[in-house]
Amino acid sequence: REVRRANARPPPRLRVIFRANDPPRVVAVISSAADLKRAVKIAEPPELFELRLDALAPLIDQVENEIARLPAPLIITARHPVEGGAGSLDSAARRELLARFLPHSTHVDIELRSTRSLATVAEAATKRGTAVILSFHNFARTPVTSVLLKKAESAASRGADVFKVATGVQTETEMRSLLAFVDRAANIIPIAAMGVGKYGRAARLHLLYRSALSYGYLTAPQAEGQLSVTELMRLSRRRS
Repeated sequence: REVRRANARPPPRLRVIFRANDPPRVVAVISSAADLKRAVKIAEPPELFELRLDALAPLIDQVENEIARLPAPLIITARHPVEGGAGSLDSAARRELLARFLPHSTHVDIELRSTRSLATVAEAATKRGTAVILSFHNFARTPVTSVLLKKAESAASRGADVFKVATGVQTETEMRSLLAFVDRAANIIPIAAMGVGKYGRAARLHLLYRSALSYGYLTAPQAEGQLSVTELMRLSRRRS
């Protein structure tokens, strides 16, 4: 696999390049002290860790002290409250967190809705050679395919390296919409897609080999349908 694994964390400018038919790239989400504790001791590291800085804000100094021990590159994000962010952080607080951790990261995730308010973060990331993931989260429902395609086109026009979509998948119709979107958007921009809700698990399994990134939990699921990092790693080895 392209991402190097070693005791020393790769330099911040290392970027993952996404290609069709690559093995799944697993992202382990760190959003709590328990997650961080497990991440630094994990026996088989994933390709990437994601630091949910909005959720980790109360222990941010501890996080900064520990991240050098993480055995894989980092995605950083400070989620917008409307899209599931913790702590009701305003744009200034989110911008400060992202700027603080940008030197430690290989990827930064910014919501499509935040491209203006966090423009300085995206610009700094681009100058550093840090990949930019633009994202969209709607945990209540999955918009129709045409709406998602317009968002993918918008992300591509803004220079994103990846467009990430996480939506509520409560019906078979919504799952078909999400899967169709991923197939049709593949020629626009690399897509990382996942579902939550009644059909969330089924959607994630269908998307495992079609999504640029597959996100899993370390200690406890945060929403219905999520898969664990352990399960994702096991499934990804089948195609490796």
